[in-house]
Amino acid sequence: MLERFIDKTNYESQEDFIKNFKVKAPENFNFAYDVVDEWARINPDKRALCWTNDLGEHIDFSFAEIKKYSDQTASYFQSLGIGHGDGVMLILKRRYEFWFAIIALHKLGAIGIPATHLLTEKDIIYRNNAADIKAIVCVGEEPVAGNVLAAIPESPSIKKLVSIGPLVPEGFDDFHKGIATAKPFEKPQRANVNEDMSLLYFTSGTTGNPKMVVHDFTYPLGHIVTASYWHHLHEGSLHLTIADTGWGKAVWGKLYGQWIAGATVFVYDHEKFTPANMLQMIQDYRITSLCAPPTIFRFLIREDLSKYDLSSLEYCTIAGEALNPSVYETFLNLTGIKLMEGFGQTESTIIIATFPWMEPKPGSMGVPNPQYDVDLIRPDGTRAEDGEQGEIIIRTDKEKPLGLFKEYYRDARLTHEVWNNDVYHTGDVAWRDEDGYLWFVGRTDDVIKSSGYRIGPFEVESALMTHPAVVECAITGAPDEVRGQVVKATVVLSKEYKDRAGEDLIHEIQDHVKRVTAPYKYPRIIEFVDELPKTISGKIRRVDIRNKEN
Repeated sequence: MLERFIDKTNYESQEDFIKNFKVKAPENFNFAYDVVDEWARINPDKRALCWTNDLGEHIDFSFAEIKKYSDQTASYFQSLGIGHGDGVMLILKRRYEFWFAIIALHKLGAIGIPATHLLTEKDIIYRNNAADIKAIVCVGEEPVAGNVLAAIPESPSIKKLVSIGPLVPEGFDDFHKGIATAKPFEKPQRANVNEDMSLLYFTSGTTGNPKMVVHDFTYPLGHIVTASYWHHLHEGSLHLTIADTGWGKAVWGKLYGQWIAGATVFVYDHEKFTPANMLQMIQDYRITSLCAPPTIFRFLIREDLSKYDLSSLEYCTIAGEALNPSVYETFLNLTGIKLMEGFGQTESTIIIATFPWMEPKPGSMGVPNPQYDVDLIRPDGTRAEDGEQGEIIIRTDKEKPLGLFKEYYRDARLTHEVWNNDVYHTGDVAWRDEDGYLWFVGRTDDVIKSSGYRIGPFEVESALMTHPAVVECAITGAPDEVRGQVVKATVVLSKEYKDRAGEDLIHEIQDHVKRVTAPYKYPRIIEFVDELPKTISGKIRRVDIRNKEN
């Protein structure tokens, strides 16, 4: 399958990759027809999805079965009046029906709008009206179904509500009954064009209302690099990305690139993350490839890994937040596996990555993905030198790269703010070493300016995380009359240290940071808290901590 879209599939070096990697985007590309249905044609029994849950249920789906069920779902959606350009919100946790529904929407040229089950009634109302959503397909359980129903009186665009079960509350149609009785699917006469809207994501941003990120039908092709050359997948791979289907990370790691590569997607449908259960899944199902955010790996390395047979695990990747070198070293010592970091956004595919032919540098994101023209710039727009901090930008003067978003829906002003003069501004700051590796510093708003120094929160957080008392932390700048700002650490303590919270422990942690990193970076203020403020996607809201100071 991969050969259909790129001429050369194997690379020996970054130079080879930069020189020879090129994706061929067919006209009117549609992932559902051109990848899923094509696999069903050439290798119908090939396993596409391996699904299990915390109740012990397990189902394997072949590509022929994914085609069958997505066809039935598409026909059922047609009977509900859903067609080209219609927006459908999917609140489906990790249920296998998500894959039926998202593929069906692609087949109809409709717009998939994945959303988390953590949305409140207010969140759902905002999304329904901001995007004129026509239908919602969700799990039939509380509080999701209740919040969806409660939102309807203030959501005039909604025409249909569909429940996948286990219950079908009043006001909802029955998804499984609908697809079981659907007439044979007929492909719509109106074909999509590549520029049509295919996906819409509401970002969880750390400030303000969520933005509406639009991706077109070529977006899945951008994930060829994600799966084949960052996750390092092949047709024999069984890949697990730990992510709920409501987040962009799900299509990064549980759908597009994986199926283009011919890998099998593994899904563990669980209500509560338990490190021991996840390790058991890796052992019992012989997972070969794992991708998760650093937080997950921090929990995994606190378990006794010697209790589990992890010999099937070939490759591990990490993204979602910057990787602390201490987590890398501990995981390597316990498993012999190097964590290969990557960086991207809801607005993109993988932008920077550590590729298989590279030696990782713990704490570095890696090097630019050659499908993007990546650079670092100073605030005045000039290019940052090696060793100098700069904003990560993508130049688009030659072409719009596959995988980069189309726009912020219905917000031309915001789109122009981040993407103007053929430059897309990521809003993230990094520095480049002499080998071309990029090192994350923080969001442009998070960089601390103290006594003339520019201090990135990540480097201080990495130092803090090497102290055994620290489970989680966030670094922010606190106002100071003399220095402008000083470094503040908001810290969640491990249970072994909670009784020691006080001035002595503060001084101990401060001295530790002075030893681990440059002394001027140490936190002059340390506050112990039970938990950090976070977005519904789990990202730390440093803005809330800063606002508390002002």
